[in-house]
Amino acid sequence: MAHLKHRDLNVGRERLRDQVSNALRAALISGELRPGVVYSAPTLADDFGISATPVREAMLDLAREGLVEPVRNKGFRVTEVSERDLDQYTEIRALIEIPMVGRITRSATHEELETLRPVAEEIVRAARDHDLIGYLEADRQFHLSLLALSGNDRLVETVSDLRKRSRLYGLNGLDERGELIPSAEEHLELLDLMLAGDQKGAEKCMAKHLGHVRALWASSGSSSSSGSSSSPEAKEPARRTRKRSA
Repeated sequence: MAHLKHRDLNVGRERLRDQVSNALRAALISGELRPGVVYSAPTLADDFGISATPVREAMLDLAREGLVEPVRNKGFRVTEVSERDLDQYTEIRALIEIPMVGRITRSATHEELETLRPVAEEIVRAARDHDLIGYLEADRQFHLSLLALSGNDRLVETVSDLRKRSRLYGLNGLDERGELIPSAEEHLELLDLMLAGDQKGAEKCMAKHLGHVRALWASSGSSSSSGSSSSPEAKEPARRTRKRSA
């Protein structure tokens, strides 16, 4: 069984369980923890130099996020995400987020939208600094805070769950190739369109963003993905986002 690189944990500064959770997410992003492989809490605990209990608790947190799954009497298996899974996650998100962005563009105040600017800027900053954990957190905060302006808590929960199940796919490879920054900058483009009251432009930007992310996943994780430059459209997100889009 593969071992993690040594990581120092600052006992007392924050809950050990949370530190281990963040370290495991980093290992998932970097590829140290690989899809389909089973890892035991005691073995990972040895790598951290701590007891198995906080590691087991942290793995249960990741299991609730859909990133790992328990394997009886063995440990936890890193969840494998198929191309079909990614297509379906993208299609559901497109069906929800594209029209909702249009509605929020009409209903949100200038002040409500402007509160999202520091978060959008943090996404870009994290991408440029290769801070993948920071990128994921800022990206999550932006999208969910934006959707929260709809006032529909169940909708926000649904999108949050979809994001948890797909958010780590290929991220390390995208960062290494410099393809994370253009995707990060699309958050600022979307915000500016919404502030300008451009509903159709905002919907088109969100469709482009979701298609862009799906295409980058494909180019990162699938050798069979297409090199077409066609832009995705809201009507056929699952099929068209297999193509490479701008």
